[in-house]
Amino acid sequence: MSPSEIVQRMYAHDAFSQWLGIEIIKVEAGSCTIQLVLREEMTNGFRIAHGGISYALADSALAFAANTRGQQAVSVETSISHLKPVQVGDTLLAVATERRAGKRSGIYDVEVFNQHNHLVALFRGHVFRTDQKWE
Repeated sequence: MSPSEIVQRMYAHDAFSQWLGIEIIKVEAGSCTIQLVLREEMTNGFRIAHGGISYALADSALAFAANTRGQQAVSVETSISHLKPVQVGDTLLAVATERRAGKRSGIYDVEVFNQHNHLVALFRGHVFRTDQKWE
């Protein structure tokens, strides 16, 4: 399967990413770019994006990017730094980039930008590659 076919297949079975309204922008081996528009129900008591929204977006970008090599991968450790608040109506773009691609593990950075190209969050994920292949 091609990287794009893998991501499309994952997305088709990913109810949470679909609920988020994630749109797949670009897929290549080892990377993925996705986006969403922040909705009212995604905000917290301060009327800004709940931290879990940018985290979930970045986590989906990680999952998609990590699986593009054809070997099924799952996250084992992730972290995020929230840099700027996100408002209702903002478009968030998550760009996942492979930093290390080992046989059994991988490390990915995900940068999250708003529609003004301002960096709003930085995410790093470490994945474990299983023996399962995407077929």
